[in-house]
Amino acid sequence: MQGYISSVEPMGLVDGPGLRYVVFMQGCKLRCLYCHNPETWQMGKGQKITTDELLNKILRYKNYYIKGGVTFSGGEPLIQKDFLIDILKKCKANNLHTALDTAGVGTGDYEEILKYVDLVILDVKATDEESYLQITSSNMDEFNKFLTVAKKLNKDFWIRSVIVPGLNDSKEYILSLKEYISKIPNVLKVELLPYHLYGVDKYKELNLKYPLDKVPPMDLDKLKELEKYL
Repeated sequence: MQGYISSVEPMGLVDGPGLRYVVFMQGCKLRCLYCHNPETWQMGKGQKITTDELLNKILRYKNYYIKGGVTFSGGEPLIQKDFLIDILKKCKANNLHTALDTAGVGTGDYEEILKYVDLVILDVKATDEESYLQITSSNMDEFNKFLTVAKKLNKDFWIRSVIVPGLNDSKEYILSLKEYISKIPNVLKVELLPYHLYGVDKYKELNLKYPLDKVPPMDLDKLKELEKYL
């Protein structure tokens, strides 16, 4: 089984509990205004690799992951569903904790994928259709399908939401987010992530227009104030 990955981080500390091997996979349907990984959008780019090759890379670090595991991120890992299912099965066969860092917008088979996932790190782009469309250039239909299956399977969640100055950095949005996630069971953690400018140079290299030109990074003091409403 072959797939495409953009990069890996063997000693990740933020994408799930403990020390983790993080796999950034190629492909994404969304075009989020604040995306800082545009190089992961297109399939067929990055490194072509088999699931056995990827597993061998992961297992080299297995002894470090006693309280950690493997996280599949992107891009959007759900795009490569067959590859993802195969590598998840192999990770579970080797007793590795698995996390899926996702926006919930793939191509189906969510129940089969989630059977092998211990933790869903869910990126909530917005809490209503209009805002979601503005931020991602897509509707919420596929996201809602994924979330419905994850809730049905009683998965554990970490919830993340990127906060952007002038876009969603308001008390009103945070309260709507609080209400939204109150309907999701098994939420172990909620994180407000500050918008940053790390991806600007990537857009220049790819000859792409940066969607949030002149928008400053999120003020961290204001972010702390917003966190209080959660």
